[in-house]
Amino acid sequence: MNPHQEHSTSPRTLLLSFWRNRGLINQLVRREVIGRYRGSLFGVAWSFFNPVLMLLVYTFVFSVVFRTRWGVDVGEGHASFAIILFVGMIVHGFFAEVANRSPTLILTNVSYVKRVVFPLEVLPLVAIGSALFHAVVSLIVLFLAQLILTQQLPWTVILFPVIVAPLIFGTMGVAWFLSAIGVYVRDIAQTIGIVTSVMMFLAPVFYPITALPERFQPLLYLNPITFVIVEGRKVLLFGVMPDWGGWLIYTAVSIGAVWAGFYWFQKSRKGFADVV
Repeated sequence: MNPHQEHSTSPRTLLLSFWRNRGLINQLVRREVIGRYRGSLFGVAWSFFNPVLMLLVYTFVFSVVFRTRWGVDVGEGHASFAIILFVGMIVHGFFAEVANRSPTLILTNVSYVKRVVFPLEVLPLVAIGSALFHAVVSLIVLFLAQLILTQQLPWTVILFPVIVAPLIFGTMGVAWFLSAIGVYVRDIAQTIGIVTSVMMFLAPVFYPITALPERFQPLLYLNPITFVIVEGRKVLLFGVMPDWGGWLIYTAVSIGAVWAGFYWFQKSRKGFADVV
């Protein structure tokens, strides 16, 4: 295959690539997850221990040391804070894991670029799959904590996959864009970690969005994870229906982002072999 050839950027190509390579994506995701914990004493069980540990640490720091208050009733004391906080941690953790890894995806798989006929566009999808695995494990930890501490799960939890779906689509677009630009601009890999850290504090992860003055609250929705955190807490914790009008707008923007990212990747990939 000529590495410099033009590649289709149509939405149909995007969907066909995902369908044709679904087996390869699944295999690479499994290898990615297992490989991350290979050689450790507890293996994949660390994917469960890590969110539990971080839940305890953040809960202590922000509810005991800084004494953050939310003004809502989903439990008592620190238990209430823990489960509210964890929703934001899961959403941000998913996005940050993908974004932080994306700039080096092509650079760490040079052999796929130069020597092998390989669908490079699946590499960002593998990062998405790995991050989704860890997010699902964290979600299980959340459910267990909620059942233990509050003895209830609202029926609206079944809507959470619908709420988070647009974020997954948008994150795909970000992954394709960053993985392509990371080949040409190596500094992006050093700066994206700072960006995702800033995003965590510019989203209602550790505080309710109502804690800000009303004139600043709309600005937080420019952060792509804010809407999912706010609406995710509604359906996971409070049993409240989400803002469907906002969801439709968010979904439309996310679909545009995923195609734009794929378009950039396909247009940029013909130069990968000359740079890596």
